[in-house]
Amino acid sequence: MERISLLIFTVLMILLLTACGGEKIETNMSGDVANFVFTTQDDNTFGREDLEGKWWVAYFLYTDCGIICPTTTPHMASLQEELKEAGSDIQIVSFTVDPENDTPDVLKKYAETNQVDLSNWTFLTGYNFEDIKRLSEGSFQSALANGGPESMEYSHTTNFFLVNREGKVIKRYDGMIMDEVDRLIDDVKTVS
Repeated sequence: MERISLLIFTVLMILLLTACGGEKIETNMSGDVANFVFTTQDDNTFGREDLEGKWWVAYFLYTDCGIICPTTTPHMASLQEELKEAGSDIQIVSFTVDPENDTPDVLKKYAETNQVDLSNWTFLTGYNFEDIKRLSEGSFQSALANGGPESMEYSHTTNFFLVNREGKVIKRYDGMIMDEVDRLIDDVKTVS
């Protein structure tokens, strides 16, 4: 009888773990990403619909940023490289907070300068500042202001955001801290 109970317990545990699909990670956010359709670095349209059914990572930047982005963009590039080596094709989406300056051509040059592989990384523009502010504050719970510290034009989040297949932001990580980026890499490996 004890043997049958152990067998049933083992089968139930296997079923439970299989049902979870290995997608169980600790979360610190829960909110839907609002629908959007913007313009890519290649001057094509790209929106939330293009990400349906995919895990993706989002972050905010601008190409003239001299404080945050010189750290976060290389960290995101490291994340991309490590995940590609692990066989993950997670999508990366960068939203500029300076759409007036960051045209598709400017974003494409920024990607080239930072040696970004654009096969699964998209830079977005083609909206006004108020649109991206609403997306940053509403969907990603991150303040965005015109007028940052020192001589910087914008004050934006340093966070990277993990978005699940259903378009929900489930976790934020500080993109300035490599330990946090490593945690994001581990989480992506767990869910994808």
